[in-house]
Amino acid sequence: MLATLQPPRTLSRFPLYLTSRPVTLCTLTAQSPPSTSPPSQPPHSQILSIRHSLLTRQVTAAQLAESHLSRLRLTEPHLKSFLHVSDSDAVLRQAALLDQRIASGEEVGPLAGVVVGVKDNICTADMPSTGGSRVLEGYRPAYDATAVRKIKELGGIVVGKTNLDEFGMGSTTEASAFQVTANPWDVSRVPGGSSGGSAAAVSARQCVVSLGSDTGGSVRQPASFCGVVGLKPTYGRVSRYGLMAYASSLDVIGCFGSSVADTGILLHAISGHDRLDATSSKREVPDFASQFASINLLESKPLKGLRVGVIRETLDEGVDTGVISAIRGAASHLEELGCSVTEISLPSFSLGLPAYYILASSESSSNLSRYDGVRYGNQAVADELNSLYGDSRAKGFGPEVKMRILMGTYGLSAGYYDAYYKRAQQVRTIIRKSFKTALDENDILISPAAPSAAYKIGQC
Repeated sequence: MLATLQPPRTLSRFPLYLTSRPVTLCTLTAQSPPSTSPPSQPPHSQILSIRHSLLTRQVTAAQLAESHLSRLRLTEPHLKSFLHVSDSDAVLRQAALLDQRIASGEEVGPLAGVVVGVKDNICTADMPSTGGSRVLEGYRPAYDATAVRKIKELGGIVVGKTNLDEFGMGSTTEASAFQVTANPWDVSRVPGGSSGGSAAAVSARQCVVSLGSDTGGSVRQPASFCGVVGLKPTYGRVSRYGLMAYASSLDVIGCFGSSVADTGILLHAISGHDRLDATSSKREVPDFASQFASINLLESKPLKGLRVGVIRETLDEGVDTGVISAIRGAASHLEELGCSVTEISLPSFSLGLPAYYILASSESSSNLSRYDGVRYGNQAVADELNSLYGDSRAKGFGPEVKMRILMGTYGLSAGYYDAYYKRAQQVRTIIRKSFKTALDENDILISPAAPSAAYKIGQC
């Protein structure tokens, strides 16, 4: 995986402590051999810097926590990144316990003192988890999602639950039932979605890293809009236990950070097999952090021999010229670093969006049937059972969710199953095979995360 981080080129009306400094370019490849010692010039990482500062007593976890809480109090009225912020006293108590452990010489986890935001469709036992929906307003799970549990066990401090499009269905965070999140670079624009709150929180330095979920771009697109690094892991790498299901064959918990290094460290922390999720992979988790290396000198050609394919269909009509220019520029930079860059064609690429909408909507129709006011979800007042079901769902779900449920139910109906759902599954297989062929001939494929930069709130 290769990533760069540069600030968006739009003029910010509300810069929120952001700097124009580019983050160090880092590489992470499966072929990189593990390293037993840190690189001479380690990549930029807030997580590593925090750990060093804590262990050398330059700062305390309580000071770091208070700094982020102050940041939240300052910026949250303008951004609305969070649906719920943790109790300040509880956060500071957790940080103080970390300080006591460090002072006594105890070993602390790699995320010690790191302030983390969690998307509100990922369950947390100590905070509400609404999925951005009225149907779950006030719901407090009895357990933590596996990814959240791992973060806490490694010393991470969860500062709150971030805003999202209802149940992850949307690309602007405007479909949240509770509030609209603003882009930290320009508060008149959307942060993307559905994990817009998580992306905005990292971009505005309200937290160090955050968790999101990705079904059809919900980590990658908001990361692009907010100028942070977003990673959708391979399906099965991270346990889905505790993630509210949208489309179970596509849903993945992903990561946001201000650098590739931080994103990789968070991914390593939450990865691994989980007996509570039968779809989680039993493959060994690589030490991603040991595979990072700084890239500082073009003359050294650090990526020599790496084959990069630029997908032609992702730069077709409908993609903004600025986006195309950025991708071309990235490809040229990769060539300067030693990569062999070629343009490739994936004719099946254009079939991905219609196939996604059919499959995701069909699976959501099934998954969200549980929210009927009896099994799960807030219950409406009604005189008889059918009215109770109907009123609970009508009042609990927003228009985007209702539309996708209707579309999915139609696609799964007896008369249309073969024409829609079954055919979409076949198209999915064709697309998967075409990408596998492309990756047999290329080490990396690059494309835009979105066809445009962030657009105005209310524009779509």
